[in-house]
Amino acid sequence: MLALKRLVTILVMLYVLLALLLILSPGSRDGLMAVTAGSNAAGFYYALFVTGAVLLTLQLITENLDSTLLRRNVAAHEGKINELKARLYDQQLEQRSPGLGAPRTGTTVHPEGYVVPAPVPPDAPRPTTRDEAPLA
Repeated sequence: MLALKRLVTILVMLYVLLALLLILSPGSRDGLMAVTAGSNAAGFYYALFVTGAVLLTLQLITENLDSTLLRRNVAAHEGKINELKARLYDQQLEQRSPGLGAPRTGTTVHPEGYVVPAPVPPDAPRPTTRDEAPLA
């Protein structure tokens, strides 16, 4: 695929150089028209246009095909990476869990008979005057 893409890119570049030469240099344009199309300028430019359209279509098709194949390849590699990560994670979980009775990390373990103290309610605010002096 890469060789086809490079070949099409080279052909497009050669076509662009030839088209620029023919457009910008009247001597080379007249010489090439005399060799290929005779005195029919419309036929010459029509052939130039059709050649450009075919090369552009070929370039677009190869670029899109290459892009699609690359995306598919990247997705396959990402799938393999995710599968390997999942296997590694499962192996690490199996190695970490020593037994069922052991507490998990990140949990609080209270001793037997521990009583949770009752929360203390906050003091009620006392009424005051405007200058913050307490009322009698």
